[in-house]
Amino acid sequence: MRDILPALYEWYAAGSPFGLATVVAVGRSAPRDPGAAMAVGPGGEVVGSVSGGCVEGVVFELAQEVIASGEARLETFGYSDEDAFAVGLTCGGEITLLVRRVSPAEDPAFAAVADSVSEGRPVTVATVIDGPAPRGATLAVWPDGEPGPDGGMSGSLGSTGLDVAVAADARGELAQGATGRRHYGPHGERREDAVAVFLHSFAPPPRMLVFGAIDYAAAVARIGAFLGYRVTVCDARPVFATPRRFPAGVEVVVDWPHRYLSGTTTDARTVICVLTHDPKFDVPLLEEALRRPAAYIGAMGSRRTHDDRVERLLASGVSERELSRLRSPVGLDLGARTPEEVAVSVAAEIVALRWGGSGLPLTVRGGAIHPR
Repeated sequence: MRDILPALYEWYAAGSPFGLATVVAVGRSAPRDPGAAMAVGPGGEVVGSVSGGCVEGVVFELAQEVIASGEARLETFGYSDEDAFAVGLTCGGEITLLVRRVSPAEDPAFAAVADSVSEGRPVTVATVIDGPAPRGATLAVWPDGEPGPDGGMSGSLGSTGLDVAVAADARGELAQGATGRRHYGPHGERREDAVAVFLHSFAPPPRMLVFGAIDYAAAVARIGAFLGYRVTVCDARPVFATPRRFPAGVEVVVDWPHRYLSGTTTDARTVICVLTHDPKFDVPLLEEALRRPAAYIGAMGSRRTHDDRVERLLASGVSERELSRLRSPVGLDLGARTPEEVAVSVAAEIVALRWGGSGLPLTVRGGAIHPR
């Protein structure tokens, strides 16, 4: 929806209701991903696309009906083997669309959401798509500490309990830049599926930078991608830094680690995993890493390697405060041995650090599992 926001904002600012169709679910070889959007303006103008041309005609008609009635619609389109000339997706895929009317009266948070998206600030828009809650109702959720309305929320999905539960999940999805459906009970009950809510996150996936193209790096990269990170593996040795050694979609860079890191962008969500355990790579790399934004900085090695690394870093001018950010030896104590087990250990530490988890078994802890 980012690319059509200028037109939407113009209609909204003028107080003109418009119809917004959003892809909320896909199946098989669908042409567009969840979150793709098409809008129909007050004068019949069309911006955006939900299928690359397959069903836009009927969506245009649906949007006009929704503008007139104010009643949100949920429609699914797919290829029909019985009637190949029916309106559907000739690619053989399937998409489900939510079509709703947007206006200042119905969606007072839209302007704040548009501002956040245009400025590159993260926000998630939660929308009821089905169930015993007002279809089309929206709740905008900003991360804790980010500019936004008091409490980091605006709008409502129909009940306080549902708003609270969805807001907690929305912030979790936003941390990963993820978009998708969640299900709840009418008042936010977690183990029910009566209400379907679409969480549309406007944030790029966080980065995971893995240094050292060893077997452990391949496993860490795989689990990092599984967790939703955009993964880059970097090593100065071309013989090891080859794409075929890593999962599809993982960026592989041949460069000196500290030089690559100094020339790339990190932020407060970035994860940095140093797996080289070689002083000529580790020390200059960690000097750079410990002085820039990152959510997690972990370094592999034995305790002897760690102690030697700390001495070298202190001698190079790294302060005790900067060193306190280093997670070394990397990972939680799971008794891991194989590269895959070590990757689970590292991932567990990253998740625990992000959400303030203790790392203890839940069986020995009391209280709520997911604090609200």
